[in-house]
Amino acid sequence: MKRYCQTLTLVDDEQMIAQYVEAHAHVWPEIIAGQREVGILDMQIFRHGRSLFMICDTVDDFDWQRDMARLATLPRQAEWEAYVAQFQGCRADARSDEKWQMMERIF
Repeated sequence: MKRYCQTLTLVDDEQMIAQYVEAHAHVWPEIIAGQREVGILDMQIFRHGRSLFMICDTVDDFDWQRDMARLATLPRQAEWEAYVAQFQGCRADARSDEKWQMMERIF
């Protein structure tokens, strides 16, 4: 298994942050199915204020660039990314790697 960790800062608006949290309580089934299809075993997002921390566990042969590019082509993925972009302070067409910043493991 491989593990990737990323960070992102949400918009400075408590109401929009609440909407973002609510959206993630009801992630569309196609989004979860797409993640599984490309080899993402588990994805968790944690929040502290405006800061998000994502843990993404994948299959051993997962290649971040290749498989995330494939994920972007799957049903409803672009629609989901455009929807959550409003809370992330990004362009609606921003790729995941333009929003989420990969973190370096130090311990």
